[in-house]
Amino acid sequence: MPKQKAIPSAETDPRTFKQPPKKARLTRGEKSQQTYRNLMDAAAKIVGETGYAATSIAKVTEAAGVAHGTFYNYFKDRQALFDVLLPYVGEQMTDQITEDLADAGNGIEREIARFRAYCDYLKSTPGFYRVLYEAEVFAPAAHEAHIQRLSDGYHRALKRAMDAGHLRRMSDDELAATVAILLGARAYVAMQHKNTGKVPESAVQAYADLMRHGLFL
Repeated sequence: MPKQKAIPSAETDPRTFKQPPKKARLTRGEKSQQTYRNLMDAAAKIVGETGYAATSIAKVTEAAGVAHGTFYNYFKDRQALFDVLLPYVGEQMTDQITEDLADAGNGIEREIARFRAYCDYLKSTPGFYRVLYEAEVFAPAAHEAHIQRLSDGYHRALKRAMDAGHLRRMSDDELAATVAILLGARAYVAMQHKNTGKVPESAVQAYADLMRHGLFL
């Protein structure tokens, strides 16, 4: 009995089979940007785990998967890396918080959601606390720039709430002081729970009650 000829399937028939689309090659600029992000992400992870003092160029390049000499295509020295590290991770933090606030509503509920989003970010990125607070010593200019950017952004957010009628009217000086108080609350709550990397729900509720009802009777 003659052997039957196999019928090609859609997967094997050269007339119908389509090669998967090739991934577009990265441009030189895109490769450079990716390498920069790899170095920054590696530095953030190492500093978050061991601190600035223990972070070497060799450790960063090894974690980033690049040659040691590649580092100097992006940074003059280790200090140059430290001087941009906190602004880099700080922007990631604010971007994540902004994304979490997409459906947060307005007024006091938005403020409480902002605090909760910050606590959630600390839980998912526990190394951020060390990157932030050690920067005051190891990268003071970066620390000052980060705090200023946070303060300016918070000031604009509360000004919008004020203009929308969700926040009582106050002078610019009083608003600046309020921003400092709220940022201080976030900082010290984070400090209290830095070893666990998790801010408990009770802390969020305490913040919410303070926002809704004030402190004194």
